[in-house]
Amino acid sequence: MTASGQKTTTETALEVDGLVKRFGDLTAVDGVSLTVRAGECLGLLGPNGAGKSTLIRSMVGRVIEDSGRVTVMGRAAGSTEARMALGWVPQELSIYPRISCRENLGSFGRYYGLKGQELKDAIAWCLHWAALEDKQDEVARNLSGGMKRRLNMAAGMLHRPKVVLFDEPTVGVDPQSRNRIFEMIEALRDAGTAIVYTTHYMEEAERLCDRIAIIDHGRIIAEGTKEELVEGTFGRLSQVLARFAGETDAIEAWAKRHGGRVTKETAEFTIEQAGEIAPLLDDAAKAGLELVDVSLRRPNLESVFLHLTGRELRD
Repeated sequence: MTASGQKTTTETALEVDGLVKRFGDLTAVDGVSLTVRAGECLGLLGPNGAGKSTLIRSMVGRVIEDSGRVTVMGRAAGSTEARMALGWVPQELSIYPRISCRENLGSFGRYYGLKGQELKDAIAWCLHWAALEDKQDEVARNLSGGMKRRLNMAAGMLHRPKVVLFDEPTVGVDPQSRNRIFEMIEALRDAGTAIVYTTHYMEEAERLCDRIAIIDHGRIIAEGTKEELVEGTFGRLSQVLARFAGETDAIEAWAKRHGGRVTKETAEFTIEQAGEIAPLLDDAAKAGLELVDVSLRRPNLESVFLHLTGRELRD
């Protein structure tokens, strides 16, 4: 099932099999294997320098692997057939600022070999999908940041690819535009498009992605649904979040003695029973720490990421 409740098919749209890519002594991608099915959104999450960009560029066919393979709809990445089946929307805007939305889409459509009525139909579909029909004659540089981002996404969709790679498509946009982008991506997935989605916003991955793959140091260190990742990492454990006033060094020293960690003056612990909280706080008081707030919660995807990589997603 997809995140929206739609059923995926069993058709493999994108496959990465044992991919290795080295740059000198650096192994950027180290034996990665992934599959994405039609109608499925796979979230690819990792800290900066984890190997995401190299992996994405390998999927596009812009990086030649040292070993392993990448196929798009059964064809080798970088082949003509794979390029026509694949859409790539990079983080950087690639639109022409001095021409209109319609002219931008026309230019990109011709790059894909579209012409005549086929091109007109593709432009009309993209304008509708991106909610830019009323801005089609507006010069691109006059658009808001969110509209430019949506136009950039539409430019990668003119050939109606069966697999799309979105690389942080919501960077720098306002909440309203971000929500519209979510709706665009959900519409693609529900229509059967296979999607790989990278983001530095955990809430986006939780909303959009059917499965999550976490990459670090060039390897996939965890993969599954949000629920599977939480269960596999923490089991039935819960988290205690205790915020203290005072010196951070003292808080960190106390938390470390009890197997916890400190993030932004908040000590985090995992426990099996709620009854473990009272002794923990009693010991904090004996250590001279001033408690400001305490809460109990089930671990979430952010907890999993921090536990596995030692870093927050935005680091």
